[in-house]
Amino acid sequence: MAAPQTTPQTVPRAAPRASLTRRQKAAIIVRLLLAEKVDLKLDSLPDEMQELLAVEMTRLRFVDRETLRAVVDEFVAEIEDIGLAFPTRIEAALDLLDGSISSATAARIRRQRGVRAAGDPWAFISGIDVERLLPVLEQESTEIAAVILSKLKVSTAAELLGKLPGKRAREITYAMSLTGAVSPDTVDKIGRSLAEQLDNQPARAFDDGPIERVGAILNFSPATTRDEVLEGLEQDDAGFASAVRKAIFTFANIPKRIDPRDVPKIIRRVDQAQLVTALAAATGPLEEAAEFILGAMSKRMAAQLREEIEALGHVKAADGEAAMTAVVSEIRELEAAGEILLLAEEEEE
Repeated sequence: MAAPQTTPQTVPRAAPRASLTRRQKAAIIVRLLLAEKVDLKLDSLPDEMQELLAVEMTRLRFVDRETLRAVVDEFVAEIEDIGLAFPTRIEAALDLLDGSISSATAARIRRQRGVRAAGDPWAFISGIDVERLLPVLEQESTEIAAVILSKLKVSTAAELLGKLPGKRAREITYAMSLTGAVSPDTVDKIGRSLAEQLDNQPARAFDDGPIERVGAILNFSPATTRDEVLEGLEQDDAGFASAVRKAIFTFANIPKRIDPRDVPKIIRRVDQAQLVTALAAATGPLEEAAEFILGAMSKRMAAQLREEIEALGHVKAADGEAAMTAVVSEIRELEAAGEILLLAEEEEE
């Protein structure tokens, strides 16, 4: 008697390798790498490509070992056959060329091609100087400003808030309580718009502003030149001249802008012969600075320096000015290194 025939269960058949599209093969490779716990960075792909990849993965169901092996072999062969790979999108090409072409050229290409910077715009914005962000908060709507502050680091947001007028700061702070309803897409659009706005600002030719540059030059200019320039500036632009005066630091400013506790640190850096020459030349209006320095050191050292000053006698004006400039230069270097702080000079009433 013949054995009863059984009806085999219907099992979905794997698609043969020959019928797989390149998109399906890509989905197979991605699925394999994920199964092997490979950390794939697929978020850099265009959104449309990420969506197509996800759709293909739902359609494949399963593949047999032979097909998997064939797809992997084909993938490896293509990878090994590649000599160089070039980006297909202009933004990727600009990222690749970052540091090799000028930032001005990159910005111009982005503007001409309508390309927005890749990556998280808020990471770029967070690295912007507070002084560049402040005008944005002053000009944007209260709601936009609230979103911006909410996305910045707490320390940066606090510093910006402290620089805003009280009324504006209160308005933005209140608006921050309403940002919970703002969608992630809106926040991203705000970030990209702001990043593009900040990125399109022309590059600065100088690291510091005109006030700091003029002040730094006049710091090391002869006193007569400095006084003549400042007098001329007073006539042309009194406001600019006043700002430059505040940026200038000369030997005469030492009593008002140096903490007495920092004097020992300063004189250790200055050549003693130059210090003696500077103190000996500090007569008339500059005598106050000399006495300030001598009064901020030990009595023994002050007495020793006074003896050397007396022994030196008369000092030529040029030698005295050069020695004072050397003292000021050492003070500036200590300030730049963060070892001392210059005190703010009080406004004269």
